[in-house]
Amino acid sequence: MAGPVAPPRVSARRRRPGVIALSLALIAAGGAGVAVLLLQVGDRTEVVTVVREVQVGQVLAEDDLGRASVALDPAVKAVRAGDLTAVVGQRAAVELKPGSLLAPSQVTRDSLVKAGEQLVPIGLEPKQIPATALVPGQKVALVHVPAQGAGDTGPDTGSGKATGAVSATIGGRVVKASGAAPGSGIVVVDVAVSAADGPTAAAWEAAGALRLVLAAADGS
Repeated sequence: MAGPVAPPRVSARRRRPGVIALSLALIAAGGAGVAVLLLQVGDRTEVVTVVREVQVGQVLAEDDLGRASVALDPAVKAVRAGDLTAVVGQRAAVELKPGSLLAPSQVTRDSLVKAGEQLVPIGLEPKQIPATALVPGQKVALVHVPAQGAGDTGPDTGSGKATGAVSATIGGRVVKASGAAPGSGIVVVDVAVSAADGPTAAAWEAAGALRLVLAAADGS
């Protein structure tokens, strides 16, 4: 009979000092990274956010804005949450999109109607409303289109004769466009024109002899 079988010898694994040192360094680095992350999470700033879309020139309401706590980079300029009430009532200097932080440069206390201008409300029927949305700041032309058979009441050229319908135009800029009125679908567009042209444009509108035409994209 064969004698007893001796169990295999298991040699102890040698611990390499270099591997141990590297492991300890990685653990230390990981701990430092977690510490930095925790510090960044703790160092947060309460800022104002945009929660609803706001068009250029629109007056900001409290419902348009919200608050958020973020880790803010010093290079990012944002309105602090404590200044939210001071922002309400100001106008949007640019189009504001939901989910964005509100920057101080994006709001203004200035009116979009400048010195030397007048605001003329223009009522547009559904068939007269451009397919392109009317937005504040958009340049338009107010065209005098007299009723068929009616005399032209365009601006005087200085020769004692009014200009023809084709040349009777007034340049303007959209300040605000309302939503369509229930039932009639009428949209009221506030257009800023020069003070000299304001009365003429208002007379055209009252006579129902005015049409609004969008200017070219480059404003020409």
